[in-house]
Amino acid sequence: MDIQLDTAPCGYFSISDSGVIMSVNQTLLDMIGRERDELMGKHIESVMSVTNKVFFHTYFYPYIQLYGHVDEMYFSFRNREQEDVPVLLNGVRQMRDGQHIVDCVVVIMRKRIEHEKDILNTKTKLQELYQATQEANQELERLHEEYKIKEQALIKVNEQLELMASTDLLTGLKNRRFFQEKMAHHLSLYHEEQREFSLLVMDIDHFKSINDTYGHPIGDLVLGNLATLLLSISREVDVVARYGGEEFVIILANCGEEQAISIAERYRSQVASADWGEYHVTVSIGAATISAADTELSVFQKADDALYASKTGGRNRVTHAASLVRR
Repeated sequence: MDIQLDTAPCGYFSISDSGVIMSVNQTLLDMIGRERDELMGKHIESVMSVTNKVFFHTYFYPYIQLYGHVDEMYFSFRNREQEDVPVLLNGVRQMRDGQHIVDCVVVIMRKRIEHEKDILNTKTKLQELYQATQEANQELERLHEEYKIKEQALIKVNEQLELMASTDLLTGLKNRRFFQEKMAHHLSLYHEEQREFSLLVMDIDHFKSINDTYGHPIGDLVLGNLATLLLSISREVDVVARYGGEEFVIILANCGEEQAISIAERYRSQVASADWGEYHVTVSIGAATISAADTELSVFQKADDALYASKTGGRNRVTHAASLVRR
């Protein structure tokens, strides 16, 4: 660890997704009166009281998994004498060296009265959780008494939260966050291994009129049915996601311009010919294929410009960005 970070005026540590300490600076070691070899490779909860372990699992883990960061969380570590050391904790979850790492900084709390008030508020919130359901209460009680046994169960809960964080709740498709991560992955594969891919941006034609005429519940039903149809058509290697509103995106792996147009036409025609009951549903599609000069943003912008061309050209059609350049 570089000396500036090791002696920074705030504590620093990094942990794996499972909570194992991967690095810690001297400032934090001095704060809690520990030696470096006492903590490296150990679980971060080894320097916490039982109450703070429950707090860490109840708030820190779910929040960092869902949102990727935690800001200004009041917390306590245990020093060698088993005394609480109150701190203010900030954390961020990011990908490094092929794995998710949680980097955290801590500052000792000087205003103990304010800290104790926050702890009291936290205990009140925990008590409300205890009262929510008998199952939740029993689970939390077992966490106090059988923490080691329940550790694996809580890890599984965190995995489920990660799945929820990548899923659009209305349609069941992958969400915008997941799509952006996969775009970065495919772009990396293209630059490293020349694996070509294409992107489709799809928009439901006149969707506002469906909402205005039949109401938003029917609009939501159309979105859900379209998502099911798209999944039934897509290949296993492709990524189908809801980008927002009535807009969907599809990453076509190992797919060049001609194949992308063919696949997009298949999507368009099957949506247009599907049985939508009394509703008339069609989609407009813009396509783009990766090139050496492209970034994530430029590929999406080209596909979006092609979508606009499909919309202004009469809707219910496919346009590839390459055709816009050739005009």
